[in-house]
Amino acid sequence: MKRLQNRLLQMLITLIGVSFLTFCLTYIAPGDPAAMVLEAGDHIVSEELLQKTREEMGLNKPFLVQYVDWVGGLLHGDMGVSYSAKKPVAEKLAEGFVGTFFLAAVTIVFVVVISIPLGIWSAIRQNEWPDYLVRICSFVGVSMPNFWLGLMLLYIFGLKLGWFPITSSSVTVQGVVLPALTLAIYQSTKYVRQVRTVILDELHQDYVIGARARGIGETTILLKHVLPNAILPLITLLGMSIGWLLGGVAVIEIVFSWPGIGNTAVHAIMMRDYPLVEGFVLWVAVVYMLINFLVDVSYTYFDPRLKKEGNG
Repeated sequence: MKRLQNRLLQMLITLIGVSFLTFCLTYIAPGDPAAMVLEAGDHIVSEELLQKTREEMGLNKPFLVQYVDWVGGLLHGDMGVSYSAKKPVAEKLAEGFVGTFFLAAVTIVFVVVISIPLGIWSAIRQNEWPDYLVRICSFVGVSMPNFWLGLMLLYIFGLKLGWFPITSSSVTVQGVVLPALTLAIYQSTKYVRQVRTVILDELHQDYVIGARARGIGETTILLKHVLPNAILPLITLLGMSIGWLLGGVAVIEIVFSWPGIGNTAVHAIMMRDYPLVEGFVLWVAVVYMLINFLVDVSYTYFDPRLKKEGNG
């Protein structure tokens, strides 16, 4: 219980720090938000109208007062209004989250299907041709920029073969395949080697040698002994991937015109939509902290030693 309280306190302090730093950066950023709002609405920007708009938006207040007002709005579920979309920031982020969540879910499935079997295969065939083949493919995959890989997949399967749409203005099953596959290949090329290392470490443990001496089959050893003991590092890898994906993979979403939260953030930065940028950064921080917290909780569940320590 004490460990949980300490972790929640750390998350709260981190969140306060992230919110303050984000607000500082947008505050000192060039450009007047009031002028941008008026120009977006096709108003004739006079000095009188500019000052009135600044007062309505609270921009004439001191920095700390503006920050406290913003945090107070956050505590009541109000993240402000997007300058460019003319709608609440929370609503705009929620629209992008649907596409990002769907893309992340499909990508994680692809990553698990690709990286774990290949990593295990490479480990059990160590220093044989399957091992060398997997490691070479992994090295080549890590060396390729993910946006270039996405463009190649888009050119081959979208433009030439016509199997998948080139752009995706809405969230569809057919439209998610190429961006999810691009991200999965990029992630899997990194994780295959890590899965291989974890499995190799477990295969050289004393309990595996003892199981083999008792005549237990390799498949049984792998499924009933090695994989359960190797699950903690794999959970960490998946947690990192989920946090990265839910934060919005902006480059891939831009390449495939995928309606996700990363695409929304890029357009917000281009339009200097500071409330939307602040909301996005805060969202990313919350996602990463929440994923790390859930990974820690899963450690306690899957590792009996940590469970005993917690009970003690």
